[in-house]
Amino acid sequence: MGRVVHFEIHVDDMERAKKFYGEIFGWTFEDWSEYAGMPYFGATTGDAEEMGINGALVKRQGPAPQPGQPMNGFACTLGVADYDSTESKILALGGTLALPKYALPGMAWQGYYIDTEGNLFGIHQPDSNAK
Repeated sequence: MGRVVHFEIHVDDMERAKKFYGEIFGWTFEDWSEYAGMPYFGATTGDAEEMGINGALVKRQGPAPQPGQPMNGFACTLGVADYDSTESKILALGGTLALPKYALPGMAWQGYYIDTEGNLFGIHQPDSNAK
C-alpha cells in the first residue's frame, strides 16, 4: 500500500513559516539541512502515539502559488480541538481565509486557509453535532 508517511511544505521564509506552524499548532522543528543539501526543517506535529504523520518545511525552489490558482498538489488538513480559537491564531499570525468554516454534518467542522507562504491548508474539528 502507498500510505502517506511524510509531507513537505514549500516555503519562502523558513523562520516565518516555523513561527506560523509552531505557534498555531505547536509543531517543533529540527534542522535537517545538512542531510537534505538545502534548507530543510523536519517537523514533529504531535505525539507519536496519536494518529497522524510528521513532515518538513523545505525552501521553495520556484515561484509561490498565485492567489486564485487551482490546486497543484495536495492540501494537508490539520486536526484541531477548537476550530474558532485556531482560526483566530491563523489570522493573527498572517494567514488568510480561503474557504470559511462549514459543517460536515454529524462529523466535523472544516475550513481552509492560506499560510504565510501562500500554501493552502485545512483545519478540521471533530464534532458529531456539526450541521
